[in-house]
Amino acid sequence: MTAIQTPAIGTAKAKPRTARQHRGQRNYHAGVVAEDIVAQHYLRQGCPTVARRWRGTAGEIDLIVRDAATLVFVEVKKSSTFDRAATHITRRQADRICTAATAFVASEPTGQLTPMRFDVALVDGIGAVRIIPNAFGGW
Repeated sequence: MTAIQTPAIGTAKAKPRTARQHRGQRNYHAGVVAEDIVAQHYLRQGCPTVARRWRGTAGEIDLIVRDAATLVFVEVKKSSTFDRAATHITRRQADRICTAATAFVASEPTGQLTPMRFDVALVDGIGAVRIIPNAFGGW
């Protein structure tokens, strides 16, 4: 007769991660690093970070920085090249960011009269940054 072995409580094997889960985790961490790089870029320009990954009912804003009296809402896009990163921003996303920014400025002393702009920060595969100021102005 053979004994049946059962794992001790709390030592059960975790399910192996799928390729999709690995990609998702890798993309999440790459996004955080890209946001760090962009935040440092703005800080070197004299624009301190106000909020990171701010979430309102309309959605999330990657980075909010202050440029003198102006709040800058920044969408960070990372890819192997600047051109590829730029293709990842959509009109629907721009609309969501604008709606979320409206909710954010509601807590500012001047509310909806707060000067603001919307930048897109592109980060390429080597960590270089390209800023597109007022990226949603032409939409």
